[in-house]
Amino acid sequence: MKKTIIGLLALVTLGLVGCGGGGDKTDSADSAKTAKKETTAFTGEYIVNADYVKKNLDEIILVDARGEEEANKGTVKGATAIGWQNLAAVEEGASGDEKWGLVLEPVELAKRLGEKGIAKDKVVVLFAGAQKGWGDDGRIAWELLATGYKDVKMVDGGFAALKKAGLKTEVESTKLEPVTVKIDSIDQKHIIRTDELKKEYDDYKIVDVRDDKEYKGEVLYGEAKGGHLPEAIQVRFTDLFNSKGMLKSKAELTKLFEDAGLAKNDKIVTYCTAGIRSAYMELVMEMCGFKQVKNYDGSYYRWAKVEDVEK
Repeated sequence: MKKTIIGLLALVTLGLVGCGGGGDKTDSADSAKTAKKETTAFTGEYIVNADYVKKNLDEIILVDARGEEEANKGTVKGATAIGWQNLAAVEEGASGDEKWGLVLEPVELAKRLGEKGIAKDKVVVLFAGAQKGWGDDGRIAWELLATGYKDVKMVDGGFAALKKAGLKTEVESTKLEPVTVKIDSIDQKHIIRTDELKKEYDDYKIVDVRDDKEYKGEVLYGEAKGGHLPEAIQVRFTDLFNSKGMLKSKAELTKLFEDAGLAKNDKIVTYCTAGIRSAYMELVMEMCGFKQVKNYDGSYYRWAKVEDVEK
């Protein structure tokens, strides 16, 4: 028996040596391709890297989208803090109510942005927690774009990437001088609400960006009931990022979406719990060439309260 095993091991070893010798160039080429794929940075009109922030810090409005509480634990020096809740209707009622969590009306939204010093004629660069966060920077960027801001960017890799790049940090956010902001209307191109979604449900592919526990029915954040929207396709928010917390390449993400059954000419709705992670997903999909994507800002909180779900 021992002789048989030894003989088999010898054959396997010879086989491996033979493969290594004969496929050396191919293996090296494959390894090079893999390395290149893993290091290819995401590029898109709403994305900048930490080096961009470092070089342009004095010319931009840098926003810590994690909000005041997190920023006061440590933020980039010179960054002002705004939470998505500052720009949404969350002060009255509860999650799941008809208007809770929606984009504020133009007049109130303009007032709040002006008080925070977020001028429309400046480049606004937002950062949050990347894959460890909730896509807060995406939610605020999505709102600003809908209200007419032209130069809105998000930092690839978020706060961690900025620290790694050597930007100075402090434990208090910067208060900017108030400015006058005018918002005439909210562009609805990438926004959808419950009534419209119900009416045109069959026209859309629905993308649930939440994690597995949420999708499969666990109630984690006070939802009316657990589950997901009917026939929703799951593409997790966290799957947008690589192991280093950076966005995967555009080619990788396009493949991720297409493998999930999404085509660039599809009408798509993204949702999460409160329309935060899904706003980030909408922007990434848009940059990957999926132009008919809308974020459902009422999201699962609202749908679970008033409509049927699946588990």
